[in-house]
Amino acid sequence: MKLKERLKSFNQGLLPDKVKLKYEAMAENAFRFFRGTCHLFYEDLAAAEPLPLSPLAWICRDLHVENFGSYRGDNKLVYFDLNDFDEALLAPASYETVRMVTSIFIAFDNLGFEEKKALKMARLFLKTYSATLAKGRAISIEPRTAKGIVHDFLTRATKSTYHDLLKKRTVSKKKSIMLSLEDERHFKLDRPLRKALKAHIQEWIETSSESPYNYEVQSVVFRLAGTGSIGVKRYLFLLKSTNAKNQYLLLDMKQARASSAIPFVPVQQLAWDTEAARVIGVQQRMQNVPAALLSTTVFQNDAFIIQELQPVKDSIKFRLLKDYRDMYRVIDDMAALTASAQLRSGGRQGSGTLDELIAFGLDLGWQEAVIAYAQCYAARTKQYYNEFVKDYKTEKYEE
Repeated sequence: MKLKERLKSFNQGLLPDKVKLKYEAMAENAFRFFRGTCHLFYEDLAAAEPLPLSPLAWICRDLHVENFGSYRGDNKLVYFDLNDFDEALLAPASYETVRMVTSIFIAFDNLGFEEKKALKMARLFLKTYSATLAKGRAISIEPRTAKGIVHDFLTRATKSTYHDLLKKRTVSKKKSIMLSLEDERHFKLDRPLRKALKAHIQEWIETSSESPYNYEVQSVVFRLAGTGSIGVKRYLFLLKSTNAKNQYLLLDMKQARASSAIPFVPVQQLAWDTEAARVIGVQQRMQNVPAALLSTTVFQNDAFIIQELQPVKDSIKFRLLKDYRDMYRVIDDMAALTASAQLRSGGRQGSGTLDELIAFGLDLGWQEAVIAYAQCYAARTKQYYNEFVKDYKTEKYEE
C-alpha cells in the first residue's frame, strides 16, 4: 500500500476538517511528521527483523523527545515526567526505547546536528535507561531534585498561575469571562452540541467523586492540540466556582481511541472497560504521582479522558534547546524516567517482574540492535516525509 493510502486509511475515522490541519502540521518538518504517524512506525516495526527479546512492560508507546513535560500531581507538587499515554499498552520494553531513540536521530537531524552527536545522545539514553533498570529503583524529578535545564523548566512552570492561563484563553464578556474564539486553538461549536456538552459536564461535576466540587460550566469550545491527536474530538471547558469569587477551572475532555499499535503487537491486552480507562489506567501505573483531576467519561457513545488544563503543564520544546550540554542533561533525565516508569509498573497484569527488568538492564547485548534499527528508521521517516510533502503540495491529500 502506498504511503498516501496508508495515511488516509488511518485518519479516515477522524474529523475531516481537522485532519486537514493535521496534514498541515505534519508537513512542517520530518520530526512533526514522525509525531503524527506513530501507526506507521509500529506497522513497519512488525514487518521488520525482530528486535532482541525483552521483558513485557507497560509503555506509553508514542515516546519521543517532546513527550516529556511538567504537570501538577494530586499531592500539589509539580513533576517532570512522561506526559502522553493515548497510545499506551502492554508491549516488549524495547518498543519504547527504539521509538525514543529513533526520535533522537530525527530531532537532531532536524536541528542540523551531525549524526555522530545524535549517535552519542542515543547511546547516552540507552546507557542511563539500562543503568536505572539495573538498579531496580524508580526515580522521580520535581523542583527540589531537578538539575540544569530541567530545574529551570520546572521553576518557570511552578511560577505559572491560573491568572496567566486565563488571560491567554479567555475574554471578558458582560461582567464575566468566556473562552476566547480568537485563540487559534479554539473553535466554535454548534449550539446543540455545545448545550449537550455543558449539560454532560455539569452532571459529571454533580455526580462523580473525581470531579471538582462547587463549580458550574461557563463555556465550552473545540480545542486543537498536539500532532498525532489532531482530528479526535476534544473540548475545553471553563468552570466557575459557585462559592469562591473569581475562581475558575479549565477542563480538557479528549476522545480516546484504540491504540494504533494493537494490530502489530502480539501481546494479549487487558479488557479495559473503555479506551479512556486504558489511557489513565496505564498513566497511573507509570507516573510516580497521578495527575490532579484525572478522570473518564462517556459522551454520545465515545469514551473521553477528562483532566485539568493546568497552568504548570507544559512539554519540553526540544527545538529550543540550542546548547548541547543542556540536551545531554535532558536526555539523561528522560532515560532515567523511562526506565522508572517501567519499574514502577513492573509485575502488574502481564508486565515483567522487577527481577526481569533488572536483568534486562544488566544485559547490554540488545542495545546495538535498537540503535541500528533506529538509524535505519530515521532515514526511512525522512523518505516518507519527502514523499508526503510532495503529495501534500500537489493537493493529492485533497482527493
